[in-house]
Amino acid sequence: MRSDRVTKGAQQAPHRSLFNALGMTQEELDRPLVGVVSSYNEIVPGHINLDKITEAVKMGVAMAGGTPVMVPAIAVCDGIAMGHVGMKYSLVTRDLVADSTEALAMAHQFDALVMIPNCDKNVPGLLMAAARINVPTIFVSGGPMLAGRVKGGKTSLSSMFEAVGSYAAGTISEEDLYEFENKACPTCGSCSGMYTANSMNCLTEALGMGLKGNGTIPAVYSARIQLAKHAGMQVMELVRNNIRPRDIMTKEAILNALTVDMALGCSTNSMLHIPAIAHEIGMDFEIDFANPISEKTPNLCHLAPAGHTYIEDLNEAGGVYAVMNELSKKGLLHTECMTVTGKTIGENIEGCINTNPEVIRPIENPYSETGGIAVLKGNLAPDGSVVKRSAVVPEMLVHEGPARIFESDEAATEAIKTGKINPGDVIVIRYEGPKGGPGMREMLNPTSAIAGYGLGESVALITDGRFSGASRGASIGHVSPEAAVGGPIALVEEGDIIKINIPELKLDVDLSEEELEARREKWQPREPEITTGYLARYASMVTSGNRGAILEVPKKN
Repeated sequence: MRSDRVTKGAQQAPHRSLFNALGMTQEELDRPLVGVVSSYNEIVPGHINLDKITEAVKMGVAMAGGTPVMVPAIAVCDGIAMGHVGMKYSLVTRDLVADSTEALAMAHQFDALVMIPNCDKNVPGLLMAAARINVPTIFVSGGPMLAGRVKGGKTSLSSMFEAVGSYAAGTISEEDLYEFENKACPTCGSCSGMYTANSMNCLTEALGMGLKGNGTIPAVYSARIQLAKHAGMQVMELVRNNIRPRDIMTKEAILNALTVDMALGCSTNSMLHIPAIAHEIGMDFEIDFANPISEKTPNLCHLAPAGHTYIEDLNEAGGVYAVMNELSKKGLLHTECMTVTGKTIGENIEGCINTNPEVIRPIENPYSETGGIAVLKGNLAPDGSVVKRSAVVPEMLVHEGPARIFESDEAATEAIKTGKINPGDVIVIRYEGPKGGPGMREMLNPTSAIAGYGLGESVALITDGRFSGASRGASIGHVSPEAAVGGPIALVEEGDIIKINIPELKLDVDLSEEELEARREKWQPREPEITTGYLARYASMVTSGNRGAILEVPKKN
C-alpha cells in the first residue's frame, strides 16, 4: 500500500510513534489510510452540515475495511463575499484548495481520498487535486438547500439580490424585502438554483466522480447521509480494484461533462472550471469547444434563475442520470467511460427514467435545440467570451447599443441604481479579470440591479470579470484577453457601438482594426491596486488568455 511508506518497517518507527500520538491502533495502521477531505466550516451555509457528512463517510470507510482520517479544506461563501474586496478572494481559493489538498495527501501518503466539498470553488479545486494526486478518490457533496417560499412561490438567493434592486427602485416595500431576507435561504446547503456550486456538483456525476444523486439530493434529506455512507464504502472498492481519477476523468469524460452542462443550463463559471480540470489531466481544452457541443446538445432544463424549477425538483424528476439518459437517446454521450461505481456511464444511467417532463424536457421536446452556454468571439473578444444563452430573453439575443464604461463592479451598480443607465445601453465593466481585478470578481450585483430595475429586456452587460450562475439576461463575461493585458475591452470608449449576436456567436465593437490599433498605441496599463499578499502573487501567475485563472505551471504527477 502507498501508506506503507509511513507505517511499515523499522525506518518508519518514528512515523508510527506519531500515529500512536493520534491514538491509532496497530489494527488501524494495517488498513488502507483514507483521507477524508472535509470542507466543513461555520461561515458557509453549504458547509455547515458537512460535519455530519464527514462522520457518515468515515463510518462507511470503516465498515468497508479502511481507516478514515479527516483533513480540512477551505471554502468561501460567494454570496457573503459579493460586492466588496472579499470577492477578489473567491476564485483564487480554487487554486489554494487544489494546492493545499495536494500537499496534505502527498505529505501523509494516503491510499485513497473522499472529497467532501459543496460550494463554488472548492468543488473544482478538489477535482483538480484528485487528478494531480491520482489515488482512488470519490466525491460526496453536502447537497443543495431547499428553495425558499415567498408569497406562494419558490425562490432562491438570486431572487434576494434582485429584490434589493426592486426595493431601491421602489417597486417592492421594505416589508417585502424583509420577507425575502428571511425566506429566500431556508435551510443549509448550496444555494437552490442552478448556480455554480450545484452546477459543479451535478457535473461530478457526469464526470463519473460522484455517485447517483450527489448533485441533487437536498442537504437536509436523510438520503444525503446514506449517500455519504455509501461513498465511504465505495472508495474501498476503488482501492481494491485500483480505479483512479485519471482512469475516470479522461478526455471523453470531460466532453461528457460539457454536454451535460449544456443540457442542464449550468453556470457560466463551469467554463472556467471544466478547462482547469481538463488542464490537470493534460487535455488542451479551449473554451470554444463549447460551441460544437452546444450546436448538437439540446437544452433540457430551465432551472432557476433561467426558470422556476429548482435542484430539489430536478432530484425528484430523476436527477442528473435521468438527464444523461435522455441525452443518450441521441448518442450524445461517451457511455463507455468508467465511473466511481466501477461501472460505465452507460451501465449507470440505464433505466433512469425522467419522471417529470416539465422539469426535464424529453429530448424530442427541448427548451431549445442548442445548449445552455455559448462562446462568442469577435474584435471585442478575440480569445472568446461566455454567455448563459438559456437565461437570455429572446429580444436580447441580438442587440446593438452604446457602450457605458465602468472600471469596477461598484461603479456600474451605482450607475444603475441612480438612473444613469438607459434602455439599449451596453454596460462594459473592465479591469475585473484574473490579473486586473485581481481575482476575477463575479458581477452578480450589477446583473441583479439590471433585473431589479426592470432593464433585463433592454440592457446588456459585458465584462472581463465573470458571472454567477445566478445571473440572467444578456450578461457576457470572461471576455478575453482582459483589459489588464491590453485586450480590446480596454480600448472601448464611452458611446462606441457594441454589437452582440448570440445566434451567430459574435461580440464586436463597431470599430475598424485601424481604429483599434491607433487606440492600442495610446493605451497605458493601469497600476495594480493590490501589490502584496496572495492576490498579488496569484495575479503574477495566472495566464491572460481564456483559461482565466489557470496557473501557468502545469501540475501533473
